[in-house]
Amino acid sequence: MVRVERKWRTFPGRNRFYCDGRIMMAHHTGIFCLTVGLIVLTCGLFFAFDCRYLAIHITPVIPAVAAVLFVFVMATLFRTSFSDPGVIPRASSDEAADIERHIEVPNGTHSTTCRPPPRTKEVVVNGQSVKLKYCFTCKIFRPPRASHCSICDNCVDRFDHHCPWVGNCVGRRNYRYFYLFIVSLAFLCVFVFSCVITHLVLLSRDGTFVDAVRASPASVVEGVICFFSVWSILGLAGFHTYLTTSNQTTNEDIKGSFTAKRGQDNFNPYNHGSVCINCLSVVCGPVPPSLVDRRDRKSVV
Repeated sequence: MVRVERKWRTFPGRNRFYCDGRIMMAHHTGIFCLTVGLIVLTCGLFFAFDCRYLAIHITPVIPAVAAVLFVFVMATLFRTSFSDPGVIPRASSDEAADIERHIEVPNGTHSTTCRPPPRTKEVVVNGQSVKLKYCFTCKIFRPPRASHCSICDNCVDRFDHHCPWVGNCVGRRNYRYFYLFIVSLAFLCVFVFSCVITHLVLLSRDGTFVDAVRASPASVVEGVICFFSVWSILGLAGFHTYLTTSNQTTNEDIKGSFTAKRGQDNFNPYNHGSVCINCLSVVCGPVPPSLVDRRDRKSVV
């Protein structure tokens, strides 16, 4: 019996889909929920117990700035988490068979009992030779900068890394939103921490610091969360700013893809030679359409 189903229901990767395929996430989303919970909890306490006092005694601009930062952080987080990061569709049976026919097996061996050695092709990108690796799972030659995510079981274009904190892979289609998320989160964390300390200091003017803590215990909770979070967030924001200015990915930086090897010159062919142009190309460049038509229909036997 043949039935018609949405493609996301038979998607071969390890992903979860919501809202009839409109939202695409990794299979495990527990840490993502923790991320949302920590941000909402901290900002909720801040708006409830600190903003009123600071607006009256300092300036009403403080709640407005906090609200703008909070909305921007949550918007970029959800945009990163709920979108297709740049998944490359797997080859169909006919396409895979055609690719296999054109691949030369090393030493002329045709064993069916063991996998042949890794197979590659070389292309030239801006004068630099780049290897295209064959993916045995997706049955395709991965494009330059693409990699296979072992967690989601997909090849992702311009793969940066799999981030459990956002519950998704980070790739070509959502990296800019991920970068904006961590940078804005760093600003929000520093802003809230500064305001909390200011609130406690102002309260302690009429007594001791212990009295201030007793008067606003929620401020202590916010301060502790921000203090232990801000260092890793600032470090992550700084690292990805470095990657953005040099037009690299986390995957390329960790593997040392563009470092000199065995005395041979090796340079980044994607570097535009300018920090500003690199940033603009990453943050403001066009977002390619999704290659995974997950809401289309197909016949299933």
